[in-house]
Amino acid sequence: MSSLYINEPLTNGKVLLVTTLGDIDVELWSKEAPLACRNFVQLCLEGYYNDTIFHRIIKDFVAQGGDPSGTGQGGESAFGKTFKDEFHQRLRFVRRGLVAMANGGPNDNGSQFFFTLGRSDELNKKNTIFGKVTGNTVFNMIRFNEILTDKDDRPIGDAPKIIKTEVLSNPFDDIVPRDIKKKVKSEKQSKPKSQSKATKDFSLLSFGEEANEDEEEITRASSSMKIKSSHDVLMDDPKLSTQPAIEDHELEENRRKDEGAGAEGDDTVEDKEFDAEMADKVRDKLKRSAEGKEAQQKDSIEDVFSYNRSKKRKRALQKESALLKKEMLEAKRRREEELRGKKEAAETDRSLLPEAVQDFKAKQDYYRDVKLKGSVREEATMKLLADFRARVLSAKFKKAEDVEDVKIEQPPEQPAAALATSEDWMSHQLVFEDDRIVRAKDVNATASEDTFDIFDPRNPINMRRREENAAPQKKKKTITHNIAM
Repeated sequence: MSSLYINEPLTNGKVLLVTTLGDIDVELWSKEAPLACRNFVQLCLEGYYNDTIFHRIIKDFVAQGGDPSGTGQGGESAFGKTFKDEFHQRLRFVRRGLVAMANGGPNDNGSQFFFTLGRSDELNKKNTIFGKVTGNTVFNMIRFNEILTDKDDRPIGDAPKIIKTEVLSNPFDDIVPRDIKKKVKSEKQSKPKSQSKATKDFSLLSFGEEANEDEEEITRASSSMKIKSSHDVLMDDPKLSTQPAIEDHELEENRRKDEGAGAEGDDTVEDKEFDAEMADKVRDKLKRSAEGKEAQQKDSIEDVFSYNRSKKRKRALQKESALLKKEMLEAKRRREEELRGKKEAAETDRSLLPEAVQDFKAKQDYYRDVKLKGSVREEATMKLLADFRARVLSAKFKKAEDVEDVKIEQPPEQPAAALATSEDWMSHQLVFEDDRIVRAKDVNATASEDTFDIFDPRNPINMRRREENAAPQKKKKTITHNIAM
């Protein structure tokens, strides 16, 4: 097991996940999986994983989370779109405690991730490993195996969730957290206001009759009290004119004109804005359609020209290929004629050679043309050897002892062709005469300067000679020693 940890590269970066099962420390491989680590760190800094549940738990396999919707179908990466997978040869699903990205297919990584609760070789080259759970927090992660799940692998009851995240060591100094505002849907809906007027029912009161009388008096007083102008109040004032400055019909006409002008002015402004907007849209549409037609016309013209060019090019290539083919056939024909002429000349010259040489040349030409290779050539060679062996064994060998006393007459000379084709040599045994001459050593002959004697120390004769030569020298040494005494 220790070898698995030794093969893993060094980590760079650390994140703390505070969950309902306890704290979980995650160390990151930011060099081996930079995109996945940057995505995870940025989402943790922004609080994206806060209050998210682990929606999928499979015992001794994985515990998956990171989806704010809690359904397993949501979640968005920090890049705003999915990013590609990142595989490393030293990061494999060979143990529990690894943190990897969950995806829906190749290069479909978002915000969801999972913890491995056991060995998962089937996930290799499918999911990106970007971190591992370290320290004693591994025991908190193992508690996922105690969660009961339904047939869809969803937790039963309160699902474990991430309370908050904290980046303890940020390997990316250039990450700037975004200001993400979560949209909260209000469950309360505004109630429509009642349009009916409230009425007072004084019959429910013990003093209802008195209350009704008071209400009637207040109503009469309010109806009699009307707002009056200065002419009504100061009718006897001589400073004020008794005639109105503007007649009633003129006042009504001016009022209608003002109202009409106001409405017409409002409609005119709105109409102008609408007309300007529609005119811009129509103008843009016409411009785009004109540009599209022009581009389409250009494309059609270019297509015609390109088709003509390709057609001309095709014809030129066909002519060139036909000429090349014709030249190749002509060269082949000339080469065949040259070879045929050489062969005829060789056959003419070969007819002057002996029959054996002609046979040899013919077989040489045959094997040169066959060009056997590999096992076929080996089989052909072994077949030739077997045929030769059979011919040799079929010949009758004659023993040298049977013809030792018989005087051998020299046969007449035969031409080379007859000797080459004859198989009489197969029935004879090759015997060499013993031409060695034993010469006695001349004792009186003096050795020349170029003659060297070789003495074998192991030879008994040489050993006896050395002993005889050594005995007189030993006696001399003994006599000399006695005299000195």
